[in-house]
This record gives sequence, C-alpha cells and structure tokens, in this order.
Amino acid sequence: MAARVPGGVTLPTGRVAAVRDLSREFGGRTVLDRLDLEIAEGEFIALLGRSGSGKSTLLRALAGLDDGTEGVVTVTGSVAVAFQEPRLIPWRRVRANVTLGLHAPDAGVRADAALAEVELTARADAWPLTLSGGEAQRASLARALVREPELLLLDEPFSALDALTRMTMHHLVLTLWSVHRPAVLLVTHDVDEALLLADRVLVLDGGRIAHESPVTARRPRHRDDPELVSLRSALLAALGVTAGGAA
Repeated sequence: MAARVPGGVTLPTGRVAAVRDLSREFGGRTVLDRLDLEIAEGEFIALLGRSGSGKSTLLRALAGLDDGTEGVVTVTGSVAVAFQEPRLIPWRRVRANVTLGLHAPDAGVRADAALAEVELTARADAWPLTLSGGEAQRASLARALVREPELLLLDEPFSALDALTRMTMHHLVLTLWSVHRPAVLLVTHDVDEALLLADRVLVLDGGRIAHESPVTARRPRHRDDPELVSLRSALLAALGVTAGGAA
C-alpha cells in the first residue's frame, strides 16, 4: 500500500501534491510503474492516455481511494473529486447531496453559494433523477467546490455529455477555477479538451509520464490557434495516433 502523507507535511514551495515511485498492478499487469509527478498550487493539468493506461488509477491514488498502490503520495491540502458519473444519492435532494459529508456549521449557506456558482439555485430542492445530464454534473461540481479544495480531481466528468453541454461545462469549470484557483487534475480522452482547458498536458504510457507539454496560449482558446495545432499533433503522436489512425 502506498504511504499516503496527509496535509501539513512540507513539499517544495508552491506544490500542493506529489507522488513518488508510485506503482500499481492489476492481475499481474503493471498499470503504474514507479511514476513521479508534482502538482503546483493553482495549476490546471490534463492527463491523457489510452484506455487502461492508469489515468483513473493515478487520480484515485491522489484521492486516497486506492489502497493497492505502492510508493508515496503526498498531499498538502484538502482534496475533492468529481467523477464521470455524478454519483448523486437519489433519495436526497440536490442541496442535501451537495452537503453530504460536510460537517460545518454553515454547510447550508456554503451549499447555496456553490449551487449559485454552478447556476443550480432553482434546482436546489429537486430530486437527482429529475436533473438533466449537465445539471447532474453541475451538482457534482458544487459538491466538490463546497469543500473548498486545494486539489480538485476531475475523472472524465464531461465524457457522457452532448457537445453543446460539454462546451458549457468547459466554460463553467474555467470560470470556477479562475475564481477559486485550486490545482486541477483532469483525466480525459479528448486531446482538444485538454488543450482548451489545461496549463500542462501529460500523456501516461507504460505506467509513467511519457510526454509533457506546457500550454501557454491565452484564454479563451480556439482550436485553430497555431500553438494548439502544433501541440495537438505532438500529443496525438505521443498517444500513438498517426494521420491514418492508430499506430
């Protein structure tokens, strides 16, 4: 089991989390292989990789949700996670889902503020099963933000949404990030999504970080930006994708 070091320990100045020599096997197959990674305060990282490359495994290790890893995971602040499925409890109304597990005297006030930020005030008393896919994901984001995390982990939260809703969610996430400035680690299969959102894009392959690209283009970004066009080609090559398809 990885040694998980909680908040309060010292990392290099400006770092909110780090993993060292992180390894994980499933059924004899190595998914993470002595992986090293540091996450800076307030940075937005996107993590790409083929299916089964260990992206979600790394995210779960940072969240403290995987007790089968080996190595050291150090997190200096609070962590919140939003998953691909919103994971709302169907017998609790939206506001109650947002405050779930939040033990604070002002939990209700904080929940209302978070719901307002994700434009769900009118749905605070709704049942989860009455929400659209986009509304459910916004409720999931509110539940993460109400904890005021220093590290926000997003595990493919937009993959099941239609294109227009996904664009709306991209804008919302960037707005929330610019206001609250947590460090963000976004797991995604979408190269364009990674380039539109992140400051740094990583490609996971062979259990390690096989490629890293900083993204310096100003926001809002457009796919035809020359920097993004060049980075897209480099990232697709790192993922083994050629002009004719998969390598």
